[in-house]
Amino acid sequence: MGRNRHGPVHIPVGMANLESTSVVVIPLASALSVALTAHTAFNLTKLRSPHWNGNEITEKVSVLIPARNEETHIALTIESIRNQIGLTNFEIIILDDQSTDSTAAIVQQLAQSDSRITLVSNTTNPPEGWLGKPHACELLSKKATGSVLVFVDADVSFEPQAIAACIELMRDKEFGLVAPYPQQLADSTIERLVQPLVIWSWATTMPLRIAERSTRPSLSAANGQFLVFDSHSYTAAGGHASVSGQVLEDIALMRSLKRVGSQCVTVNGSELAHCRMYENAKELTDGYTKSLWNAFGSPVGSIAVNSLLAFAYLVPPAAMIASRKKSHRLAGAVGYFAGVTGRALVAKKTGSKVLPDSLAHPVSIAIFIGLNAVSWSRHLRGTNTWKGRVL
Repeated sequence: MGRNRHGPVHIPVGMANLESTSVVVIPLASALSVALTAHTAFNLTKLRSPHWNGNEITEKVSVLIPARNEETHIALTIESIRNQIGLTNFEIIILDDQSTDSTAAIVQQLAQSDSRITLVSNTTNPPEGWLGKPHACELLSKKATGSVLVFVDADVSFEPQAIAACIELMRDKEFGLVAPYPQQLADSTIERLVQPLVIWSWATTMPLRIAERSTRPSLSAANGQFLVFDSHSYTAAGGHASVSGQVLEDIALMRSLKRVGSQCVTVNGSELAHCRMYENAKELTDGYTKSLWNAFGSPVGSIAVNSLLAFAYLVPPAAMIASRKKSHRLAGAVGYFAGVTGRALVAKKTGSKVLPDSLAHPVSIAIFIGLNAVSWSRHLRGTNTWKGRVL
């Protein structure tokens, strides 16, 4: 209670409680944002970016591509693989997974002029307990003859040294798996808001050098667009059969390898490959909601992670804009710009657009939380689908 010339001023109890809570919450949220950005900055100094040193790779390499209705991209992907340098002996095996477009015809035409290309057709639905992509990749692995297995998606384009650089790193450091994250191309507003979060998330939260030395499955991050395996490590972990029903089969594969003692590494692949995953809001929503429900292990895990994201990256900008106290606005501004800085550092390192996109980081986080909610809703109702198949 305070006084002025007109007598006592009574502060409503609810307002007083809100102000006292804000005194603690806002600085804590901003401090968390600052701490996460500090970790991001340190992490990026440890993030490996494979480079080929010019030595030829003499072992047999199998490049394996599952393809389902990929007529728009498949020829460009195959051509970028055909143009790989530093590989003296490699094969390209494409599995046409019940495509209803001209994917198979395009591959067959390319195979006629290049003996390294083989087309395999799958005419049956995945067995019970299997999802489409793990099943397709398992079939491909059975056809492979290389000591290195390179799984790539049919919409990824590769720089000429990409595969040789990853194999060189794998052999030099004796990794069982090298998992590069290709540059994620984004043109539309929704893509630019959401796609950079793919790399930002693990660059911010996972201690990279600890993760590559550790066989703890929880310290895993991988992108199925581009995975380079030692074939013996892949087989020892059970291959794609060990992740047959996993929506996020890429991360699950790395965890499988770690469980059998293989060391694995997540690397910056932005100078090696690039991919535009989605071209509009519907594709992006469907793509994320098919798997986000499974990203954090359980509903409790999802709630915990999304609450943490909201606390660190939504509370500070909200305080900066709406708080009545200057000290709260200042604390909020510190947290907001810390989040923006972390986002910008990752964008600069991995070839994404830095400005003005990084300034909208709170909007990106809010959309991501919304996608998580939609994903769980669709999963619980059994309406999640991908490429015409129910997940």
